[in-house]
Amino acid sequence: MSLPQHPALARALALSRELLAAAEQSNVGNIALLDAERLRLLKLLRRERHDLSAGDKLALQEVADLNDRTIGLMEHHRRIKQRAMETVAVGRRAVAAYATTRLQR
Repeated sequence: MSLPQHPALARALALSRELLAAAEQSNVGNIALLDAERLRLLKLLRRERHDLSAGDKLALQEVADLNDRTIGLMEHHRRIKQRAMETVAVGRRAVAAYATTRLQR
């Protein structure tokens, strides 16, 4: 595989790999910063409107693939958190329902 020729694209690809690693580790704090920087670089690349080499096209496809995987992982983590919050809510309702009852002897 040939490497991207455009430096902004090469950096965007590296950031995409970092984003996936952050998503795999549930490191949500870094994701927004990394994504913002990657978006800035991709917009710069689009503004320049130069002809893309074969390596650049492959790199763009890899950026898209990594982005899809990262989004999938983040969605998975969101669903896990949502289930945990629902479980806590059920527990709180149960405690509230039984809090007024006392043991009858």
